[in-house]
Amino acid sequence: MSAPTPAGPAPDGPGLQRPDFGRPSPALLERAVRGYARFLAAQAPDATTGDHDQDDDPAGTR
Repeated sequence: MSAPTPAGPAPDGPGLQRPDFGRPSPALLERAVRGYARFLAAQAPDATTGDHDQDDDPAGTR
């Protein structure tokens, strides 16, 4: 025998997940947006090698 189909939604009880389970909270989304904006605003490192003089080496000495 099978159980009858309930007429309404299942009641929320202890141990059941909230309906919005798995969705990020607005605070978490805002934190992610701030972090991504900070990532985009970061300057790329210089293309020069600094004091190592690697760019000034003649090609035949390597």
